[in-house]
Amino acid sequence: MADRISFQGELGAYSHQACIEVYPDMEPLPCSTFEGAIDHVRAGTAALAMIPVENSTYGRVADVHQILPESGLHIIGEHFVRVHINLLGTEAATLDSIREASSHAVLLGQCRSFLKEHGIARITGFDTAGAAKHVREANDPHLGALASPLAGDIYGLKVLAEHIEDNKTNTTRFLVMSPDEAWANAGDNVLTSFVFRVRNLPAALYKAMGGFATNGVNMVKLESYMVGGSFTATQFYADIEGHPEDEAVQRAMEELDYFTSYLKILGVYETDNARRAVD
Repeated sequence: MADRISFQGELGAYSHQACIEVYPDMEPLPCSTFEGAIDHVRAGTAALAMIPVENSTYGRVADVHQILPESGLHIIGEHFVRVHINLLGTEAATLDSIREASSHAVLLGQCRSFLKEHGIARITGFDTAGAAKHVREANDPHLGALASPLAGDIYGLKVLAEHIEDNKTNTTRFLVMSPDEAWANAGDNVLTSFVFRVRNLPAALYKAMGGFATNGVNMVKLESYMVGGSFTATQFYADIEGHPEDEAVQRAMEELDYFTSYLKILGVYETDNARRAVD
């Protein structure tokens, strides 16, 4: 298997930054889509995939929770990237010369105050590093890109303003996906991620969640999303603190299983140090 880690985006994307921070010795493999990044792992042309799932400012990354359960891959870790956003331009550009800035819609929304203050129009691009690449190729001093410091280094762009994000704690959470299941050892600082669908019973979700409360298992995330294009088919994604071998977690999961028609564990892995620092 190739010693590569795949991610969605161009070189210099925040996903690329996450790959470097966690696996500096692995070769990064940029892909145009999340599905493409996952397909490389399934095909054996990449050992792992780095997939963003949520941002502290913007919320969850669209479609990812629907892709992961069907991917055939397993979560083996998480990583938090502090999203510092820079305004990048060509060597001839200055902050006052920039009239338009390009980036992914998510990053544009995270810099509203700065762009408004400086009268810079927003141009929605496919991704952040792709915007930086476009600015280098266009070589227009009136065009800037909102991207990571890494993207600026890769594409030879000048930093015109740094850390311009509105939210100074702006952070993205990534999941490391592997073709092989590798549960972390039972103990402290372990998360279990799973998806489930409740049975068609009155108050089924309420009763299913009751097992976690009565057994003292902390659920740190619960999100719902529709499946199969139906308003009546709802699936839930959840993260809980603890290991499936913990007695309290076993009891809670047994109760959950009784009220569900589908239950699948996606991964059991150690929490990132950033999560522990926040807690």
